[in-house]
Amino acid sequence: MSLLINGVLLEGEKKDILIQDNRIEKISSNIDKNSDRVISGQGKVALPSFFNLHTHAAMTLMRGYSDDLPVQQWLEQKIWPLEEKLTSEDVYWGTKLACLEMIKTGTTFFNDMYWHFESTAQAVEEMGIRASLGAVFIDLFDEDKAQEQRLKNAQLYQKIDNYSNRIQFNLGPHSIYTVSAESLEWAREFAEENDLMIHIHLAESKDEIEQCQDKFGKSPVKYLDEIGFLGSNVIAAHCVWLDEEDIQILAENDVKMVHLPASNMKLASGTFPYERLKDRRENIALGTDGSSSNNNLDMFEEMKIASLLAKIDQMDPTEMPADQIHRMATKNGAEIFDIKAGIIEEGKLADLILVDLNTPEMTPDYNTKSNIVYSANGSCVDTTICNGQVLMESGHVEGEEKIITKLNQIGNDLITR
Repeated sequence: MSLLINGVLLEGEKKDILIQDNRIEKISSNIDKNSDRVISGQGKVALPSFFNLHTHAAMTLMRGYSDDLPVQQWLEQKIWPLEEKLTSEDVYWGTKLACLEMIKTGTTFFNDMYWHFESTAQAVEEMGIRASLGAVFIDLFDEDKAQEQRLKNAQLYQKIDNYSNRIQFNLGPHSIYTVSAESLEWAREFAEENDLMIHIHLAESKDEIEQCQDKFGKSPVKYLDEIGFLGSNVIAAHCVWLDEEDIQILAENDVKMVHLPASNMKLASGTFPYERLKDRRENIALGTDGSSSNNNLDMFEEMKIASLLAKIDQMDPTEMPADQIHRMATKNGAEIFDIKAGIIEEGKLADLILVDLNTPEMTPDYNTKSNIVYSANGSCVDTTICNGQVLMESGHVEGEEKIITKLNQIGNDLITR
């Protein structure tokens, strides 16, 4: 199937973009080719779609459920008890809602860690976007639970070929305070044997640092380094509380980091040390976290918050400029997962969005990239394309009304179970 986008603004020039199957075949002016489908790009700018590198997608089910609490109290007293009530159908619909929100706000890839892996994968498959999915691995230092979790993850990995190549499998050990050293070592070995990414929360809160110091006499980063867990296939979410030695260890092991500014601010976890990571910035991506700690999945909003937080943290208005944060939200994530996207070029995967320039937020258009980062929001996205398929056009996704209705029904039931 071929798709032609004509007359769209790309890098400051009007271009046509020809997509053949799932790849960008040609970018030029006035492409003369009969295509199966034509989309007008007039009044729109073409941009690579976003890569959200840390989510718990089905936590859309808990949006607004428990706000304004410290992170450990929020987790232990509110979130975890409610999650125990979740069914596979709940997670399926919660993930459908997350995918819908991401499509409508220009995201076509997310890196997830959550319960009910197969329900999550089914929802992603149906919604047409990409994802790296992991089942949450938590053993709470119980050997029987650990054996159960290892077997479950090994079995889930064997089923990954049941899904399209838009879906990857990763290992998701939750954190050092919920997973034993033996299970972390197992995850490292299993990932190495099967060429998998590992997705973990790391150095998110001051409590985590203090507990690790009390238990092991060292920081979480040094602890993971000591047990040989760290490597270039590790994606560490948050990384707020890092000293200089931690930063050096992460660099030596080529660990990838995910900046989650809205979640870190909302839970008062701390501030990501972006200025101290000057030499590692191509290994830093952006994410939203789950909708119970953000409370949305809008990467436009996340870019702005990240940039403003960096500026005020350093008292320097030049810190984290628009080009840098946009790269973190697109190309960096694509490169971390070795997905041939994150930039609009011939030969790349056809994952892109069209943003409407005729909106109040994008007017006037002195500097398109600045408007995208500092002014726009997800509602400015007109069209979302993933793998060459048009998932949204003119701001509408097929079936969105049904998903929203269903989630309202589930939400009303969930908190009364």
